[in-house]
Amino acid sequence: MAKEKVAFVCRDCGAEHGKWQGQCAACGQWNTLRESAAPTRRATAGGYAGAVPKAAKLSEVGTADGARLQSGLGELDRVLGGGFVPGSVVLVGGDPGAGKSTLLLQVATALARTQPVLYVSGEESLEQIAARARRLGLPADALTVAAETLVERVARLLDAHRPRLAIVDSIQVMRVGTSESPPGSVTQVREAAAELVRLAKTSGVTVVLVGHVTKEGNLAGPKVLEHMIDCFMMLDAAAGSRFRMLRGHKNRFGAVNELGMFAMTELGMREVTNPSAIFLQRPEQPSPGSVVTVTWEGTRPLLVEIQALVDTVQGGFPKRVAVGLDPQRLAMHLAVLHRHAGVSLADQDVFANVVGGVRVAETGADLAVQLATVSSFRNRALPKDLVVFGELGLTGEVRPVANGQDRIREAGKHGFTRAIVPRANRPRTPVGNVRAVPVATLREALDAIDAGDQDTGAAGALASARSTRRA
Repeated sequence: MAKEKVAFVCRDCGAEHGKWQGQCAACGQWNTLRESAAPTRRATAGGYAGAVPKAAKLSEVGTADGARLQSGLGELDRVLGGGFVPGSVVLVGGDPGAGKSTLLLQVATALARTQPVLYVSGEESLEQIAARARRLGLPADALTVAAETLVERVARLLDAHRPRLAIVDSIQVMRVGTSESPPGSVTQVREAAAELVRLAKTSGVTVVLVGHVTKEGNLAGPKVLEHMIDCFMMLDAAAGSRFRMLRGHKNRFGAVNELGMFAMTELGMREVTNPSAIFLQRPEQPSPGSVVTVTWEGTRPLLVEIQALVDTVQGGFPKRVAVGLDPQRLAMHLAVLHRHAGVSLADQDVFANVVGGVRVAETGADLAVQLATVSSFRNRALPKDLVVFGELGLTGEVRPVANGQDRIREAGKHGFTRAIVPRANRPRTPVGNVRAVPVATLREALDAIDAGDQDTGAAGALASARSTRRA
């Protein structure tokens, strides 16, 4: 028998190497080469974008802006940018049990009433899919399902049924018959995805792929998989929470970093149209170290609670822990707080958390993190009707953020009457019942808190936050 050829494939970029080496020569990453059977060289019908019969002027090419396929779930359509685009390939990833298959089965059964839909499962039998549909109370009379893992047979199913939407669950179990690599390997995932992308581009069918994640929380498979598809979404589930966050990481047809909220119930996924109300379930009495900020997720504002806990170091080095925030940015905040506000936390443990499992990546929450930290350090609660947002610079200045008036307007809808905002975000006209207090520096923000405490008679003041000066 002929000896099987072996290749070493990078799991990040998909580059092939004839022998193992510590560093990938293509992308420069270390320890990413995995042994795999060398793929069989064959002539392909086209690249990732499909076969193009001829070149054309860009002005002569038609668009399909008005032909989006609505999923029936507004939160999902928001992340998609308005619905499924014909001929696009959408990748949905998430932890096991997050609800990927449940969400897509709901979409498939709803669309199957009016559109031809094909659901291909490589991990579950048809009986298991039917049992889940009955448990969730979904209409199962119009949806076409199949249990298949060979991509060539999936292509024949697409040609026979000609659906508008095809769901493949999951890409990690799909395999191409011309490759001898096992399913889930870098070679098989790359080749199977390339074939499905080509089918989508040439036939106009929308293909939705389900992807697994690694223990680090990243999408399993080669990094090139994310470059091949048109839209990539991750379904996140906080531990012990019934709420699910669908976040867009890539979208060629809509806004990136859009956020959709769902709640897992006994009857499947349910939309959460007002996510701010979920994250603002605060106690009646304000507590030290808590403040509300307004972040901007995709195309809408979102109110979240920032909590901070400052405690004396019990031994060893002081801890700096951030959950839902950038830990490096938290360390920078503490340095700015010491230099420009005179508050030294060198002998204190500092913990910062975003309530509800939300991850805040934008800089608009900087000022809220600072005020929550000072509030916990001095054990003085901030007013409950206060909302704070603004970016903090290294020189202690409070910089403006995008969509300032929309953030203030969203805070007013939820009953907030005071807002500490960057001076450049001061509204020219009053926004509802919210009184905006513009500040230019961190010191002015602390002064605004002191003035508010004196006006409202709140317990204590934060003037002592600046009583400690650098030696």
